[in-house]
Formats: sequence, structure tokens, C-alpha cells
Amino acid sequence: MSPGHGARVHDLLRLASPRTLHWEQAPQAWARQALAAAPWVVARRAPARAGRIAVGVRGAQRTQRAAAWVDAADVDELLRPSELRARAAGLDPARRALGAFGALAQLERAWAEIGPGDWGPAGSAGFELASAWACVGPASDLDIVVRCARAPARARARGWLEALPRRAAARIDVLLEWPAGGAALTEFAAGGAYLLRSPRGARLRPAPGSD
Repeated sequence: MSPGHGARVHDLLRLASPRTLHWEQAPQAWARQALAAAPWVVARRAPARAGRIAVGVRGAQRTQRAAAWVDAADVDELLRPSELRARAAGLDPARRALGAFGALAQLERAWAEIGPGDWGPAGSAGFELASAWACVGPASDLDIVVRCARAPARARARGWLEALPRRAAARIDVLLEWPAGGAALTEFAAGGAYLLRSPRGARLRPAPGSD
């Protein structure tokens, strides 16, 4: 079975070849250059297509993002956010000293006892840990994905939020993911209505029930 089978949003996928991508729009030069440097893409949120995975291509700049599709059979490797955490220890000391990776180390300690079971880095930190392409900068945030079988209890989410490092080396943004979609931890834990991101778009959901 291809590693691409069962890919979920935020997973990192190594392509058998960049030429296997099906682009939504003709790719710009930066996209081809980025794929030549690191043939990795990230699974994105989109309505399903049989046998294909919706992916995003990222460039060196924050504004450089492109949408494409890849056949599951053309994926050589799949890495989930939770599998990337252990790779941080293997970073070059100069890379490990960057704020985003420092914040990841702080979060490992902060969530050691109270944290969720399935979590890991996404965004630039996750991409660098997967691809070894140096895309984290001094001002990069740390994006974290927490995967849950269902929407977590509000009190549990609040506990995760309160356990975040008080003086993190970089801003930490946490996204909760469950089968219905994804929601920002800060919004969900607050107890009111929250924005749920799904393949059909984002929609406001009412406050979760009382714990």
C-alpha cells in the first residue's frame, strides 16, 4: 500500500517526483525551485477526490503557497506531526537555537504530564523537520497540531492551553484536529462559539456543552 493512503491534513508527504503533481493553477518559478530543493508537500484541507490527496507547496516566503493534488501511489514517504518531534534532537545546534525549535523543546517539557497524546509541529518547523530544508527563521512562530478522535472536553482543552509555556521562545499556535475539522485551541478552550475549519469551508459552531 502506498504511504499516501490514509494521509490527513498537516501530514508531510515526500513525492516520488515533483512531476507527478496535478496543479490547480500553472506553477510559478518559485514553486518549481522549492520542489527541486525539497520534494515535500503538506496535505491540505479540501473535498476528497478518489485516489488523490490535496496538497500544498510552500516556498521560502510566507506568501509563496500553491495548491495541487497528488496520486496516493506517487507518495514515497508520509510523516505525521507526532512523528516529527523526535527529529528536533538531531538538528544542528544553530538551527536548534532558533525560537520555534526552542519553543518546541519548552512545550515537550510543559506537556510531558498533562498534554495530549497525539501532537506535533506543523508549519515551517514541521516542514523543516521532515524535509531538512532550512525554512524556519528567527521570527517564525511554532504551529502545533493536536489530533483527537473526537472534539475534546472543554475542560481538558483548557488544561492544555493553561499548560503552555508562559515565556515561550516563540509564539505557539495550537490547532485541534478531529474528524469533523480543526479549531484553534484558544477559541475552543474559551468555551464560547468557535470557528471549525473543514473541507467544506469554515463555519461558526455554537459553544460546546457544559462539562
